Amino acid sequence: MLPEAVIEQRIMLMTRHDMGVTRTWTRLLAVFAVALGLAAVPAHDPARAAAPQFKVLAFYSGTWDAAHIDFTKEANQWFPQAAAQNGFSYTSTTDWNQLNAATLAQYQVVLFLDDLPQTAAQRSAFEQYMRGGGAWMGFHVSAFNTAPQSWSWYHNAFLGTGAFRSNTWGPTAVTVRNEGGAGHPTTERLPGTFTSSVSEWYSWSNDLRNNPNIKILGSIDQSNFPVGTDPNQTWYSGYYPIMWTNKNYKMVYANFGHNAMNYSTNTRLSSTFASETQNRFVIDSLLWLGGGSAPPPSDTISPTAWYSLVNRANGKCVDARAAASANGTAVQQYTCNGTLAQQFQVQPTSGGFARLNNRTNPAQVIDVTGVSTADGALLQLWAYGGGGNQQWQAVSEGGGSYHFVNRLSGKCLDVPGASAADSVQLQQYTCNGTAAQSFQLSQKA
Repeated sequence: MLPEAVIEQRIMLMTRHDMGVTRTWTRLLAVFAVALGLAAVPAHDPARAAAPQFKVLAFYSGTWDAAHIDFTKEANQWFPQAAAQNGFSYTSTTDWNQLNAATLAQYQVVLFLDDLPQTAAQRSAFEQYMRGGGAWMGFHVSAFNTAPQSWSWYHNAFLGTGAFRSNTWGPTAVTVRNEGGAGHPTTERLPGTFTSSVSEWYSWSNDLRNNPNIKILGSIDQSNFPVGTDPNQTWYSGYYPIMWTNKNYKMVYANFGHNAMNYSTNTRLSSTFASETQNRFVIDSLLWLGGGSAPPPSDTISPTAWYSLVNRANGKCVDARAAASANGTAVQQYTCNGTLAQQFQVQPTSGGFARLNNRTNPAQVIDVTGVSTADGALLQLWAYGGGGNQQWQAVSEGGGSYHFVNRLSGKCLDVPGASAADSVQLQQYTCNGTAAQSFQLSQKA
């Protein structure tokens, strides 16, 4: 398959991915996967028992480009579980004629997963819904077009993009610069930069920076270039927004939503929901759009208590080497021994982040060396100065276990190579959900 063919022009895609019976089975499997995803939410979950804070209706087509079909399959598994955990309801449909006033009046948030309305009636109903205070979130190809004049309000006024200009290939993860920061509800809990999930990325004919109605929430960080693996479809420089909102509407657009695929075997090679930090952006966007709030965590960390941080993979404790407290002291793992060098305080800073104070000298915190955002950057003790590299978000995994996400890099506190040896200096690494990044908190006297 020629990579150039991946540019999402509807006729080309329909031709390239004409799979006959295989496509029919793909649709059936997608429906079956949705049913499994819904069934996987525990019936006794308290969030399900309570009335939802708001209702979400997701539209998708699921008929063209295996990467987009696979994203909708994933989305229709992930969103119902996210809804159960965060107090909203999620319904999905392939019937775009449900874009009518009567149906839309029942939902506070509408999602476009892989397409956009095609008929005049659907488009008119959606525009009136948005003008009347409705909320919307769209992904990836929901903004794709080569003729913005075909629906000028949507492409020019609402999204602000104008026409599709170019795409990267193959799909890759990127470093996202948080431009919304603490000033916007969708980004206030995100680090300064973070690693996205794998996706193909689009650029547009309009420069969104020149549109006063558009607030850019995230863009590709300049340190990330080049972006892409095909030299003919790689971005080597430039400015590329990938998340934004329009100040005149309750809306968020996210450019991700294209999984890497083996097109020959129709096999998924990546997951749109692999980035913990990106998932947080999606959830916080929905909570903002729907007017909801996150439920209180099942685990509560006292900001005044002291805890040992015990790695779930090997049972070792996070430790200040040789019980030292000077700047530059290595933060390592070591057999748990109950000393002050192995006790930390999770002291809140802002936006859900905290400094991790060492009990030997509470002015010293766990710090990423060199203010680095790279995988493998080592951890040390350093006097707290307010830097993002010195702040961490404790993300509950349930049962008193947490992983810790750095505010600057979006990477997780990690045991290198999942080692079980004493004296291994800890590092930051792309969050991957392994036990090497999971720590049980045990409160100390």
